[in-house]
Amino acid sequence: MSVDWQQIFDMKKIIEWLLTSGLQILFILVGAYVVIRILRYVINRINRFFEDEDPTTRSEREKRAETLTKILNNIMSLIVWSFAGMMILKELGVEIGPILAGAGIAGLAVGFGAQSLVKDFLNGMFIVVENEYRVGDVVQIAGIAGLVEKISLRTTVLRDLEGKVHVVPNGEITTVTNMTKEWSRFLTDVGVAYKENVDDVMKVLQDLGKEMQEDEKYGSLILEPLTILGVDSFGDSSVNIRIMMTTQPLQQWTVGREFRRRMKNRFDELGIEIPFPHTTVYLGEGEPMNNRLAVELMGEKGAAEEAGGPSDELMREDE
Repeated sequence: MSVDWQQIFDMKKIIEWLLTSGLQILFILVGAYVVIRILRYVINRINRFFEDEDPTTRSEREKRAETLTKILNNIMSLIVWSFAGMMILKELGVEIGPILAGAGIAGLAVGFGAQSLVKDFLNGMFIVVENEYRVGDVVQIAGIAGLVEKISLRTTVLRDLEGKVHVVPNGEITTVTNMTKEWSRFLTDVGVAYKENVDDVMKVLQDLGKEMQEDEKYGSLILEPLTILGVDSFGDSSVNIRIMMTTQPLQQWTVGREFRRRMKNRFDELGIEIPFPHTTVYLGEGEPMNNRLAVELMGEKGAAEEAGGPSDELMREDE
């Protein structure tokens, strides 16, 4: 059986197809690309509408808008390219009716077989709708803590302090701990020695809090004045005073580090002791150490002489 290559590579038919269906496919691809670019431009313009004039912090509206922007861009791209693909198949002479019917049956089968994937998508929808967390929040989910870099309907991407990226399926998220939603809080215990007057120490801490609020750099990061909750506990070597300060989201660590730095310097200036684990050995009570050792050595020397003469070790010590 011979193959009629001339009929297969009929230039006339090829040119005719290129001028009809080929151009249609090209227009579909270009149109899909243009539509996606327009949609992304509109969505990004809407996102900029929610931005405020402060570039140092991100408000709740900005985080929410950024999260929805990324998800909408992905959904719009998927929808546009899906329609473009079906139109291209139609131009190629492929009946899309049976394909759609088969896709529906296949989707039903996949739905039963890939329940975890369906769970990921459903849980992702609830995360976005209920506004549990957004891009830019610091959260702890599935035993992992980090900054939310991306949220999709299937996964959440976190980056921890070491720079490691963690991709968490949304279906595995059962409990969410959001550390930066609307506001954050710096909470710590300050331990001082038992000999210190706790009222004086709390006055020093209150003054430090006021200085932080009046500071040009850190004042804008603090939402509420320093609150001293009082003496929280008695430790083995310290009296623990609990304090807290409400800050802008994500700024509790910055404010906390600066407050601890100032507190350590101020305590050093005022002679307020911050206890630390140490061991003190007493060789005698009310008796100088050197005299005590001298008495013990003389006692050992006398015992050695009574036993028959001084030992070599004691002779060397006397020399």
